[in-house]
Amino acid sequence: MKTVIFDLDGTLADTSADLIAAANACFSRLGHGDMLDPAADKLTAFHGGRAMLRLGFSRLNGQAVETDIDREFPAFIAYYGDNIDHQTRLYPGARDAVERLLANGYAIGICTSKPEGLAETLMDRLGVRHLFGSLIGADTLLVRKPDAAPFVEAVRRAGGDRTRSLLVGDTETDVKTARAAGVPAVLVGFGPEGGGVARLNPDALIADYLALDKVVSELIG
Repeated sequence: MKTVIFDLDGTLADTSADLIAAANACFSRLGHGDMLDPAADKLTAFHGGRAMLRLGFSRLNGQAVETDIDREFPAFIAYYGDNIDHQTRLYPGARDAVERLLANGYAIGICTSKPEGLAETLMDRLGVRHLFGSLIGADTLLVRKPDAAPFVEAVRRAGGDRTRSLLVGDTETDVKTARAAGVPAVLVGFGPEGGGVARLNPDALIADYLALDKVVSELIG
């Protein structure tokens, strides 16, 4: 079965505000104000919790000490898990695009750098988990993106065919994952980096989810 696998953060949903709020909660607990700005630091949010903590500590102390980051990371995960969907929203047209693909006979799954448990919780709260035949997170396997194995497993669990599959994402990691798996990479031009992802030379770049159907048909039939 032809298969479309999606990244989550920055591709299906804008999760940056809740991620930044979790990082700022750590600094507030330490007696500091918000060290990250929801708008200016949006791109850093998609690089993960440690990247946000590292940025905050560097602003606070002039440098980031990894022991500080290691100490605060569990608190970051706990806060984020409890407040995972306060400001997170699916990108416009994302749900409709997935439903159209399903109606046209495609298998659909998720391959994300987010821990599996958090990804499952978020997709459930957004009311769309049932649309995806698989969900592979950063800790589902012993390896994570950009290794090809998580993508291949996402295709397998969705009941799809890797030779007729592609990955929709928003970062260099997604392009590298697709290349490692030998499949096309489609990047979204509305994610955290916007149209700047064109520099990564994906097989296709879409400006919105209305454009996905045509691109998928051209790339895998």
